[in-house]
Amino acid sequence: MPGRAAQLSVLARIQLGLEALYRVDTQLSIDAFLIDAATRDATTRSAARAPREELLIREAEGELGLALFVDAAAIATLERHDPAHGLSDRNFTDFCLAVEPLELELQAEVDKYACCALIAADVPDLRRRLYADVRFADGLDGGERARYETANSEAGRYAHVLERRFVTPARTLDLLAELRGFYRMDLSAKLGRIAAVS
Repeated sequence: MPGRAAQLSVLARIQLGLEALYRVDTQLSIDAFLIDAATRDATTRSAARAPREELLIREAEGELGLALFVDAAAIATLERHDPAHGLSDRNFTDFCLAVEPLELELQAEVDKYACCALIAADVPDLRRRLYADVRFADGLDGGERARYETANSEAGRYAHVLERRFVTPARTLDLLAELRGFYRMDLSAKLGRIAAVS
């Protein structure tokens, strides 16, 4: 399989990593949904707010359309500094950016921690970098900001528990079992799980 992995885009390899982590097989390629900045700008209503990653969903005539924008500079950084070879200051932020749109809010925040911890358990101050040193995009409305802040805060609490209980080489299988169970929960069950273990 090394030859196949080398032929895949960096985003496709991240997608396959998440699918392996959670034991799901979407049979879809993230590359089929990628759009460039010009296409994203032509399809969104607000050019004033242009995030570096964005999942676009549109329903028309009973059809659901999905598109994913990830900043070309972030992809280029990940291609130059492949996260498969480790995480560092050169690729950490862009790796987290690439993981985020593959899931939504709370799950995305947990995914970022899980991926970073499993790829490079020795990332200094991982939880602080992910959950305390965060800056939310300008232009978020009140509801969006509250949703992102809650997701960040709750994921930070959960990551603290995961780190305390599971982040050692001897506990990797237990960590994977916990993460896979969490992934399959609905939002209220996830919040309940975080409250129960915190």
